[in-house]
Amino acid sequence: MKLTKQETRIRQSVERGEWKSSRPRTTKYVAAAKATLRKNRRINIRINEADLEAIQERALEEGIPYQSLVSSVLH
Repeated sequence: MKLTKQETRIRQSVERGEWKSSRPRTTKYVAAAKATLRKNRRINIRINEADLEAIQERALEEGIPYQSLVSSVLH
């Protein structure tokens, strides 16, 4: 298989060890995402019935539970 000049330069760069793994950065983001998704507290709020219905309609349009929509807005 014949490589283009650019592909050849990339292959040589990889072979010289000039590339670094992105795994450490990725694991940091995975940890942050897990912390964001952790739901460890419960709250109760009172809101206008029309507002709740609007939230529920929007959540239905997006295909998610309305509590998840509220949580994402607050986050």
